[in-house]
Amino acid sequence: MLGLLAPFWQLVIAAVVLAVVVLSTVRLARRGRSRMTTALLVTAAAIIGLTLIAVLVQG
Repeated sequence: MLGLLAPFWQLVIAAVVLAVVVLSTVRLARRGRSRMTTALLVTAAAIIGLTLIAVLVQG
């Protein structure tokens, strides 16, 4: 039964993550350009790190 709910929970988690990213981006855009550049670099590093972890766990 829990196996059938897994895709639903993945969608819920993705929606929450998307909402947080959008809200954070809006807040950072209001703070100015230099903080936005730093935030984008940190975000890119986090995405690459999470992708590598996911690939290593699945493979």
